[in-house]
Amino acid sequence: MIDVKHQWKRWMTLYMVCVLMGSFATPAYANDPMTTVNNLSDFIFGLIRAVGMIILGFGIVQIGLSFKSHDPTQRANGFLTLAGGVVITFTKEILNLIAG
Repeated sequence: MIDVKHQWKRWMTLYMVCVLMGSFATPAYANDPMTTVNNLSDFIFGLIRAVGMIILGFGIVQIGLSFKSHDPTQRANGFLTLAGGVVITFTKEILNLIAG
């Protein structure tokens, strides 16, 4: 004989599973696939631009510190970091120029 509490727990678990399955079911709207790809591309290039801006700022700080400490090696590294940050920041525009 099954205990009433055990049977109640079993039914409540089944009910909660059904509720969760129903709440996670979202309709899939059919959009143009190229729109989705373009949105993903814009998102990824936005992330790349953000990383490039961070590297650009770090390069500027490194150049400023090198002028303060009169360290030519740090100054060269700062300019290389600055140039890399500019290239990374403007990656989308550079690729558009190359691709035409």
